[in-house]
Amino acid sequence: MQTLKGMNVKTYIGTKIIRAERKDRPGESPSQIEGYKVIYQDGYASWSPKDTFEEAYREVHGLDFGDAIRALKAGKRVARAGWNGKGMWLSLSEPLEGRKISHDKFWSLNNATFAYDQPNNQANVLPCITMKTADESILMGWLASQSDMLAEDWVVLS
Repeated sequence: MQTLKGMNVKTYIGTKIIRAERKDRPGESPSQIEGYKVIYQDGYASWSPKDTFEEAYREVHGLDFGDAIRALKAGKRVARAGWNGKGMWLSLSEPLEGRKISHDKFWSLNNATFAYDQPNNQANVLPCITMKTADESILMGWLASQSDMLAEDWVVLS
């Protein structure tokens, strides 16, 4: 943390998906100040100088794996444009810190027995990435392939 004239200044990093269009502002006559009109997901619109905007944003032709993970953590469904199966998507079972599940809610006898032996007859279940498959099933614990992790054709579905 840096101190700036008695203020506690912290470092932040932001990630959001926005819409934008090149839109210059009038400056000192007759010049223009280059920039972008920025429209946020809630409809709020603002203006950003060109250099500031281009340092913070890149045009989306497809998201990378890091973008897909951030979208999952935000509660969105994601998919690869290049997946062959129709209607396939990923979701994150939440919450990120896990949740306590009663022994009688497990379908695996081994997991149910483990939970039964814990305090309050519950086990903490950690989140995982699930996949809605092409055959209309939910796959628990989906794992990314090397090509999935390196791809830049991820899309946010909702």
